[in-house]
Amino acid sequence: MKKSNKLRIGVLSTLSLLAIAFVACSSDSDSTDDTVATTGELHAAFAEFDTDNVTIMLSGTDVEIETNGMPNHTSPYWSNTTERSAVDPMGNTLTTEAADTDHPLFVEPTVTSYQKMAPGNIDDFNGSYSLTVPQVPSKASASSSTGLGAIGIAISGAMIYNDEEGPNVPLDDAVGSLDYTAAHTGPQSYHYHLETKAWSNDDENLIGVMADGFFLYGRKCNSTSTYPEDLDASGGHTSTTQHTTEQEYHYHIQNELYLNQFYILFPGDYQGTPNTIL
Repeated sequence: MKKSNKLRIGVLSTLSLLAIAFVACSSDSDSTDDTVATTGELHAAFAEFDTDNVTIMLSGTDVEIETNGMPNHTSPYWSNTTERSAVDPMGNTLTTEAADTDHPLFVEPTVTSYQKMAPGNIDDFNGSYSLTVPQVPSKASASSSTGLGAIGIAISGAMIYNDEEGPNVPLDDAVGSLDYTAAHTGPQSYHYHLETKAWSNDDENLIGVMADGFFLYGRKCNSTSTYPEDLDASGGHTSTTQHTTEQEYHYHIQNELYLNQFYILFPGDYQGTPNTIL
């Protein structure tokens, strides 16, 4: 897979941007549409993805997304001058060596600690991820479960994971390794499991795009500062968002506590047809 550090994003026309209205999250019970019309432009939500980490291009009726897997915010998981060790389930000690200097985005751990952090640093990852989704995704005839590994791409450039730490292993025991924005490294790159507090905390902000092409938003609806009450089992519903005046299906972080204090990014099934994040 080609790795690209010179990244670009499709640009919406000025007229299209002027047409975007920031309206409340409201649904029309008489409407059966859950998509917006196909145009020759990227969806307005894609403009929020970090342009240094993510390339997004329209190819026919598909959207091609490529990311270097790096987040655009601070974390204790950036390389730093503190060596740390962790013991894997097989009893092996995994050592993350100290760097000569701290990465510019490194911050000291707060909600986790050096002793609890997972092995590896963000900048140890040397690769890329790619995802192709329909320009206008549609709901499938049946939902499908998420798997281990990346299930979506966040606007920061890093990956979105579900609520499992391994095959049939819940996230419970790994929560202690998560940084302030509910992410950690391993087995490949830095990724989020819970509400991404680096840029979204009990609000309506865009989180990213899931592997089925539907967008994921924070716990609240745009402009209303209220939680949607019509979410399906996947945390999705059909309504307008801050990125479109047309109603469309999208997901929200479900406003249900996990371990009495956290909010899982995506604990449900895909309602669309997912493509593999490579």
